Amino acid sequence: EKNLTEFTEFYLVGFQSSKLFIIFLFCFTLVIYFGTICGNLLIIVLVSTSRSLHTPMYFFISQLSVTDILLTTNIVPNMLHVLLHNGGAITFAGCMTQLYFFCASETFECFLLTVMSYDRYLAICDPLRYTSIMTNTNCVKLGSASWLFGFFCAFLDTLTILMLTFCGPNTIDHFFCDIVPLIEIACSGSDTVRLEIYILSLPVLFIPITIIVISYINIIVTIIRLHSGMSRQKAFSTCSSHLIVVSIFYFTPLSVYVFPTGGQTLNISKILSLLYTVFTPFINPIIYSLRNRDIAQSLQDIITKIWNL
Repeated sequence: EKNLTEFTEFYLVGFQSSKLFIIFLFCFTLVIYFGTICGNLLIIVLVSTSRSLHTPMYFFISQLSVTDILLTTNIVPNMLHVLLHNGGAITFAGCMTQLYFFCASETFECFLLTVMSYDRYLAICDPLRYTSIMTNTNCVKLGSASWLFGFFCAFLDTLTILMLTFCGPNTIDHFFCDIVPLIEIACSGSDTVRLEIYILSLPVLFIPITIIVISYINIIVTIIRLHSGMSRQKAFSTCSSHLIVVSIFYFTPLSVYVFPTGGQTLNISKILSLLYTVFTPFINPIIYSLRNRDIAQSLQDIITKIWNL
């Protein structure tokens, strides 16, 4: 038997398909990655420089943009290399680093989306106490706590993977170092890691989902009770973007890690992983910017200032 630490590198298979599909996927991913970086950087700059966006909601949106940049930069550059060479090696240290930052960014986003739903709950259901609860200090504390939880959970995941034993080929049938493909090439210790995934899924997935669902049930009830149609529309518009992001974000990780279907092929699993590692970070700033008048107005103000220089 060989311990995992005896491997100096892993081989990432990537997508085994026709050359035409690989070229298309490479070009598509490159464009999406460029759009992701530009879109999320734009939101960070707008929130930092526009006084009208110095509110709790936009602070959390900018934090979401930070983690989207971290997630895609961690996965995409190496993925493009793997696609270009129809597979590629990654060092042991590189694989564990990629796994760690992947788990950290995904876990952080779970907690951040929960904090954002609580923010919307307070703004709509308890507006009189909103400013006293969601102070700048408390927002920073909630953001920092989300980052700490993310890094801690990622540390537990990576530590458990380091305890796996491998006795077969070091080929990972995926385009990045993910937990499930690493478990599948292990010859012992995999049961412990599988158990840990389900145990960690309680605080990381199910508790946040429960809080989000309860928050939005209360939000919807409150919106329905509003007498003014204009107030109802305004209240719903402030929540709809976040609700769309939450729905997209949670669907794929749940289908890959918690409820994988018995007949799920490796290619379907890879495509689902592609959705939440590449496509979701790209679509998040689009959802928030296209559906948000404040961000659109701030962008227009900055463009006007630059034009008048």
